[in-house]
Amino acid sequence: MRIVVGLVFIVGLAACSGSDVEQSNLPDVEWPNYGLNQGETRYSDLADINETNIGQLGLAWSFELNTQRGVETTPLVVGGTMYATAPWSVVHALDAATGEARWTYDPKVDRQWGRWACCDVVNRGAAIDGDRLFIGALDGRLIALDRHTGNELWSVQTTPTDKPYTITGAPRVAGNKVVIGNGGAEYGVRGYVTAYDVATGEQIWRFYTVPGNPESPLEHPDLELALPTWSGGKWWEVGGGGTAWDGMAYDPALNIVYIGVGNGSPWSRYVRSPGGGDNLFLASILAINAETGRLVWHYQTTPGDNWDYTATQHIMLADVDIDGETRQVLLQAPKNGFLYMLDRATGELLSATPYVAMNWASHVDVETGRPVEIVDGNYANDPKKVSPGPQGGHNWQPMSFSEKTNLLYLPAHDTGMWYSNEADFEHNPRGWNLAMDLDGTEGLGEEDPVEFRGHLLAWDPVAGHPVWQKRFAGHWNGGVLSTAGGLVFQGTADGNFTAYRDTDGEQLWQVHSTTGIFAPPVTYRIGGEQYIVVAAGIGGGGMGGEMKGAMINDYHNEGRLLAFKLGGTGSVPQSAERVMIQPDLPEQMTSADDIAQGKSLYREYCAWCHGGNAESGLLHPDLRYLTQDKFSLFKEIVVDGAYVSRGMPSFADVLSADDALAIRGFVLDRAIALRDGADD
Repeated sequence: MRIVVGLVFIVGLAACSGSDVEQSNLPDVEWPNYGLNQGETRYSDLADINETNIGQLGLAWSFELNTQRGVETTPLVVGGTMYATAPWSVVHALDAATGEARWTYDPKVDRQWGRWACCDVVNRGAAIDGDRLFIGALDGRLIALDRHTGNELWSVQTTPTDKPYTITGAPRVAGNKVVIGNGGAEYGVRGYVTAYDVATGEQIWRFYTVPGNPESPLEHPDLELALPTWSGGKWWEVGGGGTAWDGMAYDPALNIVYIGVGNGSPWSRYVRSPGGGDNLFLASILAINAETGRLVWHYQTTPGDNWDYTATQHIMLADVDIDGETRQVLLQAPKNGFLYMLDRATGELLSATPYVAMNWASHVDVETGRPVEIVDGNYANDPKKVSPGPQGGHNWQPMSFSEKTNLLYLPAHDTGMWYSNEADFEHNPRGWNLAMDLDGTEGLGEEDPVEFRGHLLAWDPVAGHPVWQKRFAGHWNGGVLSTAGGLVFQGTADGNFTAYRDTDGEQLWQVHSTTGIFAPPVTYRIGGEQYIVVAAGIGGGGMGGEMKGAMINDYHNEGRLLAFKLGGTGSVPQSAERVMIQPDLPEQMTSADDIAQGKSLYREYCAWCHGGNAESGLLHPDLRYLTQDKFSLFKEIVVDGAYVSRGMPSFADVLSADDALAIRGFVLDRAIALRDGADD
C-alpha cells in the first residue's frame, strides 16, 4: 500500500541507523499542509523518535497563545518557521526549533461575530503556497499573508456580511487556486465552497451545495441534479444548510478537490423537506473538478439527513491493495457511524462498516450505496433516543493512516441524544434553527455517562474491523498522528498526551497537561532533531459537563503549544487554578412563570455556550457562579453588550429588557439550586 502525497513535497526520510551520518547533517523535514500531504494522511516517515527511545522524550519549548477559548490548530512548518492559528483567527509565526515569536497577525474579527460560531471561535489552521500563507477569518474573510513578514497581501469577503456565516476550517490549495468553505447551518444559511486565485484573490468558481429558491435561476448546472430531491416546505427560507466547514482534500493527478458537506437546516427533514427526498447534496462527499468547479461525482452518506450527521469530517486519500488490485480510494468516518471507502476517481462505494454503536440504520446496502434506516431513528411522531447523537461517532478531530501498518487510527466516541420533531417550527433568522422540540424530550431520563465513551480505534480499512482500541473515561478525544517510528500520538480532553505502539496500542509514553487537548499533533525535523508538537486547549462546542469531576476542571483552559524532542528537559506549564466558590446570591424576585419563560429563552440563545442547564464546561463562564454585581448588570451584559470586547455578544436584536430579566431569573434559580444542594 502506498499513500498519495501532495505535489512535489517529500514527506520525510527515516532516521539512519549507526553513526555514519551525523545527526546535524540530517535533512530538515517540514509539515507544509494541513494534513501533512495533500492526501491528508497525517503519517510521517520520520523515525528518529521511535518505540525504543520514546522514554527520552521531553519538553523542548512551549508558547502561550494567550487565550482561554477553544484551540484546534494544526501548525504548519515551512522554512524553519511554524505557523499556528489561534481563536479569533489570529496567526502566530514562531521559530520551529525554539518557539521564539517571529510575528503575529490579528485580523481583528469583531467580537460580536462570535455569536454566530456554533462551536466557539476556533480556527483549525492555514494553507501555504510559496511565499503566501492563507487563513480563513471567523467573519468570512479569506486572507493572504506574506508568510515571511505577516503583512497582508489581499483579503476577500467570501460570505454575505448580513448573514450568520463563519469560517473555522483551514483553506486548501489546489494548483493555482485556494479553496474555502463556511459554517453556520444551525443559524439558517446556505452552504457553498469557493475557489480563488492564489495570487490575486479573484473568484474563479463557486459551488453551492444545496439548491436555492426553485423559482430563481440555478447558479450552476449541477444543481439540476439536486433540486428534484427537495420536496415540500420552503427550505430556502431557512437556508437549507449543507455548509462545508471542515474536511477537504486534493488529488493533483486527478485534479479533483474533495469536499465534505454538512447537515441540513433545519435538522429535521420532516420540517425541512416534508415531501421527502434525499436533499442533495447534504451529508455528502463531492468530487469537484479543480479547474472548472463542475461536479465529477458525489456520494451521499446520509440521504435526507435527519440527525445532524455531517460528512464534513476528515477526508483522506490513499492507494490500497484490494484482492490483488490497487485502488485509488477515499476514506471517511463521518458522524453517522459508518466508515466509508470509495474509489476516489469514480465515487464507487467499496465498503461501509459501522465503527461505533448505532441504532438509526442496520447497514449500508453495498449495491445501492444507501443506508437501511430502521424505526429506532424515526422521531417524526414520537421522541427517539438515537445513536450516534449530533456529536457523531467521529467529529472534526483528524484521523491518521499509517503506511507502515496499513491501519487507520480513528478518534471515535459513542454518543446519543433524544430527538423530538418540532411540528410547529418557525424560522428564527437570529437563532438556532433545528426544528427540534427540546421541551418534548425533557423528563425522558438522564443520559447514561457510560454511553458517552471515547476510544482510539486502530482500524483495518480493507478488512473492515478494529485491530485494537483504547477506551477513555470521557468521550471527547483529540486528533491523531502516526509515524514510521512505530508510534501513534494523541491528546485527550482530560489533559493527557500519549504515545502508543502502532501495532498493538500499548502505551509507551505519556505527559499530563492541566489543559485538555483536542488538536492533532504534528512532527517535523529541524537542525537534525525531530519534534512532536501539539496545541493544548479544549476546543469546540458541546462540552457541557463533560469534564465534571476531572482534574483539568480545577484549572483554567489556557491555550498553548507544547513542543517535545528527545532529551528535552523543560516542564509542561501549569495553568492557573480554577477556584469555583459560589458567592452570595441576590434574592429571587422572578415569578415561576417568568422563570419558565427564561428557561425557554436561555435554551434558545444561551445554552450552546453556557450549557444546557446553566452548567457550562471550561470554555465559557458557569453562570451559576455569577457575583451579585454581574446579576445586577445582567441586562447590560446580555442586551446592551457591555462585555462584547470580552467575547460576550449583545442579543439586543432578539431579547428585550424583560426577556433578559426572565433569563436572569432562570440562571439565579439554577444558582440557588446549586447552593442548596438541590442541583440536578
